[in-house]
Amino acid sequence: MTTMCVAGVDVGRDFLDVSLAPSGRTWRAANAPAGVRQVVARLKAAGVAKVVLESIGSYGARLVRALADAGLQVGVVDPKRIKALRLAEGRKAKTDRLDAKLIARFALLMSDAARPVPDARTFEIRALSTRRRQLVEMIAMEKTRLKQTLDLPIADSCRAMIDQLGAERRRIEARLEALTLARPQDQTRASLLKTIPGFGPAVTMTLMADLPELGLIVRKAIASLAGLAPHPNQSGLRIGASHIQGGRPCVRTALYMAALSASRSQAGYKAEYKAMRAAGKPAKVALVAIARKLVTTANAILKSGQPWSASA
Repeated sequence: MTTMCVAGVDVGRDFLDVSLAPSGRTWRAANAPAGVRQVVARLKAAGVAKVVLESIGSYGARLVRALADAGLQVGVVDPKRIKALRLAEGRKAKTDRLDAKLIARFALLMSDAARPVPDARTFEIRALSTRRRQLVEMIAMEKTRLKQTLDLPIADSCRAMIDQLGAERRRIEARLEALTLARPQDQTRASLLKTIPGFGPAVTMTLMADLPELGLIVRKAIASLAGLAPHPNQSGLRIGASHIQGGRPCVRTALYMAALSASRSQAGYKAEYKAMRAAGKPAKVALVAIARKLVTTANAILKSGQPWSASA
């Protein structure tokens, strides 16, 4: 029986450390266009079926795109899972080369390590969505500085910066909207989402950009991806409180704001919010429960193609 050949890549700012499993062969390449091409060529020549790297931000984005374009299976996994394997193996030494070997062993052991990689259009949509959030945060910071300053020249500078950042945000939003609504089916999806209480243009755009799985997977999985699935904390006779964790922070934030709006609307979830508060639930717990219901409702609506209804 032939063992599948997989690869683990430890991604750094300057270098890519690559290891093959089960052979254990390793090498290093520059984290630059030429180095990425070299890595892809060597992996294909070695007959690698799956490549795994840690989710550490933008340093690995170029490699992920190149691997996907080359037709290789790619997995971008939570670094905590890699660290857990190191602890399980009882290893303490840590270098880039050893990390690459560890990731390769993880790829060999874990069948769920590789998942479909978005296409170029989806990559651009996510990048634009991230840039939009950055601009919104910078505008908020400048507005805070404007409120705090007592000097007119500084206030003028803050106002000028807010205007410039606002113009750039509108430009990014226009490009983001053009991409997310380019296809007729995307326009239909957006129209359906906007029928849900609390779902305005910003929330709708965030979900379409950062939660493309919406309407394609089961309700529990979509709640988990949104970071709104409660995780139990039990052992023996002790039953601890369940907490949400993980998921995509930007999606969770957008849904929380949508829940805040929906909980104040008579046509939305105001009655449910009041019922939970009357039952002794803290305000934040009640809002998270509504946010979870919103994302599972959105998932069901996109699956069925039917708009939101209060009686549903």
